[in-house]
Amino acid sequence: MKEISFQLKEDFIPLIQLLKYTGVADSGAHASKMVQSGDVLSNGHLETRKRYKVVKGDTIQIDQIIIKIS
Repeated sequence: MKEISFQLKEDFIPLIQLLKYTGVADSGAHASKMVQSGDVLSNGHLETRKRYKVVKGDTIQIDQIIIKIS
């Protein structure tokens, strides 16, 4: 399993932007499709909201990739 650490500089980041910025998704459209397909977990729960506000302390999982937000 691959782990990515992402340091948040604002209060939050929309989920699709996070997936794009970390390189998990090739583009915003790709990130959107990942979320719509039910491939994304936020803190262990299925996340289907593309504009979900990811905050410090959250953990996002896509397949074998974990993104930890600090």
